[in-house]
Amino acid sequence: MSGQDVQHGTGVTSNRAFPTNYHPGNIDPFVLFERFYIDPERGFPMHEHRGFEIVSYMLEGGMDHEDSLGVTHTAYEGDAMRITTGGGIEHSEFPADDAACNGLQLWVNLPEARKEVEADYDDADAGSLPTREADGATVTTVVGEGSPLDLHTPMEYLDARIDDEWTWTVPDGWAGFLYGVSGAGTVDGDAFGQGDVLPASEAGSVAVESDDDPFRVVAVAGRPHGEEIVQRGPFVL
Repeated sequence: MSGQDVQHGTGVTSNRAFPTNYHPGNIDPFVLFERFYIDPERGFPMHEHRGFEIVSYMLEGGMDHEDSLGVTHTAYEGDAMRITTGGGIEHSEFPADDAACNGLQLWVNLPEARKEVEADYDDADAGSLPTREADGATVTTVVGEGSPLDLHTPMEYLDARIDDEWTWTVPDGWAGFLYGVSGAGTVDGDAFGQGDVLPASEAGSVAVESDDDPFRVVAVAGRPHGEEIVQRGPFVL
């Protein structure tokens, strides 16, 4: 399944993994996932969010973040930011250094009992995200064991650069997805490349094999809340 190209009203483009015309639903506990591309002098002016958490992970260039908590921060390639929107936060996102940037953004639902938690922000530079050599791949943990970023939902977010064959295992009772970042290969024997998406709603192992070094994917899984996800633009009710 391929992601769908989306044009935001601010002039920003993205390739959205879900929800799309191809996969209209969410993947509990995840609200949406997309790769964004921001040209110079484009971006997202100050706007409000409520009811979920945001993980932004930079692939190329830098992105300036500013929010109503008084935080200003620039994230560059390999850096990540986490925003807990909770009961409400305003923030802006613009490319840094008068240059284009692109990255990945994940929205994670907050469980009903935590929808109104106090808004919060944290970030992690590339050097603080643990990277290990696994069989057939080099894997960076953006969220999960060893990462300084914590969310209100138990989850794991892996960035895998595959040079042979790597096995991704979805923990029992969790749900998630694979997304192709660059290069090409196969997933359980089927062709898979940049912008492709594989939802994974059941526990099990997925064989990811490289045809084009480096073949890069992100693998995201989390514990479902078992609650309806109701998105209204920038709010998740």
